[in-house]
Amino acid sequence: MKNIPHRIYLTEEQMPKQWYNLRADMKELPAPMLNPGTLRPATEEDLYPVFCKELAHQEMDDKTRYVDIPPEIQEFYKMYRPSPLIRAYNLEKALGTPAKIYYKFEGNNTSGSHKLNSAVAQAYYAKKQGLQSLTTETGAGQWGTALAEACSFYGIPLTVYMVKASYEQKPFRKAIMQTFDGKVIASPSNTTEAGRKILAENPTTGGSLGCAISEAVEKAVTTPNCRYVLGSVLNQVLLHQSIIGLESKIAMELIGEYPDIIIGCAGGGSNLGGLIAPFMQDKLTGKQNSRIVAVEPVSCPSLTRGKYAYDFCDTGKITPMAKMYTLGCEFIPAPNHAGGLRYHGMSPVLSKLYHDGYMEAIAVEQTKVFEAATFFAKQETILPAPESAHAIRAAIDEALKWKETGEEKTILFGLTGTGYFDMTAYTSYLEGKMSDYIPTDEELQAGFDKLPKIPGIQE
Repeated sequence: MKNIPHRIYLTEEQMPKQWYNLRADMKELPAPMLNPGTLRPATEEDLYPVFCKELAHQEMDDKTRYVDIPPEIQEFYKMYRPSPLIRAYNLEKALGTPAKIYYKFEGNNTSGSHKLNSAVAQAYYAKKQGLQSLTTETGAGQWGTALAEACSFYGIPLTVYMVKASYEQKPFRKAIMQTFDGKVIASPSNTTEAGRKILAENPTTGGSLGCAISEAVEKAVTTPNCRYVLGSVLNQVLLHQSIIGLESKIAMELIGEYPDIIIGCAGGGSNLGGLIAPFMQDKLTGKQNSRIVAVEPVSCPSLTRGKYAYDFCDTGKITPMAKMYTLGCEFIPAPNHAGGLRYHGMSPVLSKLYHDGYMEAIAVEQTKVFEAATFFAKQETILPAPESAHAIRAAIDEALKWKETGEEKTILFGLTGTGYFDMTAYTSYLEGKMSDYIPTDEELQAGFDKLPKIPGIQE
């Protein structure tokens, strides 16, 4: 047997100096975003009122395969990267499986997640452009925390619209954002037209990422020298998050391994898209053929039960329309504890790859997710975020299948972050109070019925 250490760390010199743009190797590109005013393909210039210019360029660039990481961002990354690739020896032993299980752990920073990889990039470009403030949304609070850290570092005021269900479940996430000078508002709120409209229709709603996006975008476009930044879904975010997969691949090459299956949790797509990027490149170019599995909550099943259609990226219908797997922008998921996975749609890039058969998707109940999370914590001593635990659930299930067949295959999954601010959720599970909610076909159909009608494209 090879003497593979528990933790494999790259040196700073081995860290990637470029991000990888997966779109450059796709056989067919995702359908273009549509300007909601003209119903024509959005241009880079159309995005300038919402995003800073360099990020708008990255959003629309389908051809540049590798993008240089600015030296200033590389230096920031060195404060918490490279992140470790960990061999889950104790988990393997507890499962009695011949499978080799690896996970890329992204929790070694104050935000406790992978979100800082894109937050620092977006804050850097905003500072470079001379913007005076930023707005964003956050679900579980990881993105809001990461962006507050990055904005504090660059001296940029930040307003965060936090999904109300998570705002109430996770008060300490709010406290961290405030520690880094972020202003946090529970969404939907009375501070925007979009928020007031949503509250008028549903006064008791716990909100959603779609609602919070509407408020953050409205705040950005109505505030001078302010722009909006997003932590998932967008092409630019998947570009920045490719650092996860690039580091993973380099580390696995150093120990002579390559994954047979790659598993990631899926909400909007940032972690999953980043983890799979270089392995999907190998798949697209015919070099390897790993199984790639997205894992989502049954309460918000955009890939497994959604429609592949044009839809607004926000509940207030003020963003461009993207063709993606969606439950309808007005769908409000049940207030499950994986707040970062409560988004009605999925990254257009990942949606296209899934639609074309390059990856699989499964949906799991949150009680089973927390069963896996607590089991994993006892073996590997890391308390996982509820979002990450979706990938853990699927990894354990795959390892148990191979226990039956005796196959010694290699699993790689993404441990996107820690769950130390999710103790309300863990307490609910441990006290037997957690329940599973699965939307009915009728509830989902209500969202599908409101998908936009686009003459000649989507009737």
